[in-house]
Amino acid sequence: MKTLTFMDFCSGIGAGRLGLELCAMKCVGHSEIDPIADLTYQLFFGDKGNLGDLSQLNIPALPDFDLMLAGFPCQTFSIAGKRTGFNDDRGQIIYHLVDILTWKNVPYFLLENVKGIVNHNNGKTLNVILSLLDNAGYDVSFEVLDSQFYGVPQMRERAYFVGIRKDIKHKPYQFPQRKDGLGKEQDIQFYLNDKRDYEFDIYSPTFQKYLNNKYNQGKYDLTSFLEKDYTIIDWRQSDFRVYDRKSPTLRTGRHGILYTKNGKLRKLSGYEALRLQGFPKDIAEKVIEHNLPDSRVLAQAGNAMTVTVIQKLAQQLLKALEV
Repeated sequence: MKTLTFMDFCSGIGAGRLGLELCAMKCVGHSEIDPIADLTYQLFFGDKGNLGDLSQLNIPALPDFDLMLAGFPCQTFSIAGKRTGFNDDRGQIIYHLVDILTWKNVPYFLLENVKGIVNHNNGKTLNVILSLLDNAGYDVSFEVLDSQFYGVPQMRERAYFVGIRKDIKHKPYQFPQRKDGLGKEQDIQFYLNDKRDYEFDIYSPTFQKYLNNKYNQGKYDLTSFLEKDYTIIDWRQSDFRVYDRKSPTLRTGRHGILYTKNGKLRKLSGYEALRLQGFPKDIAEKVIEHNLPDSRVLAQAGNAMTVTVIQKLAQQLLKALEV
């Protein structure tokens, strides 16, 4: 089979690109509206050819490509956001993506969004998207997958759309099977190994304020937490959530994730967040080498796809094309 090419739309920092490149696919262009995210993309890939806002693209001038990859904007459908859906301009991005698919007669696509899209507007939003893609001429497969069962120790449910043009001979697409249990690839100690000093001050005023507010007062014994390595603490005003050797969903706009190691609390670093999203060590280490601010990398990792999930989805696509 020939090498498949792809365009990376709403590319962020390139997690999806990494997943496809691990399947020997070749990127022929990318489009990202956030210039700060694109700086990180450039650092990772040396690719300065950002096409910018996809809603302003000259579609006929795009190079031909085999697969569309896009994590289209999720804020409008997110449980954590205001769920404005198609009423927000960002919710209209799917229409621009479908225009590109049809103008360029793209054979395949792989799209990602938040789980909240399933129930948004009582399921009508999802039905509209599935109908758009079907009417554009694609056999569409849809599923919600949790990253923790696909190669990383992070609980992260996301919605995935995989499409194959109806005129292309193919087997039915099968989503990858989930893998339960802690193998080496899913053990969190192989991800939380930043050597820098990230000890967290448990006596900081903000932390103590949250620990002792009306929601949390008297509920948690930090001493007992510190006795066990890799207890993960997700702290917020309303509650502390505690996890054993699994990270909660990485998101933007939170105080941060803490974990226990060697009797101390540590802050999750940007490097570690990238690793929890499946970024290979040699790529993730670039944020250390170039001193990228942790706050920036944490936010960008929270917006990214999970590399290993995209890789496994692409592997299944290649199997469906073996006819």
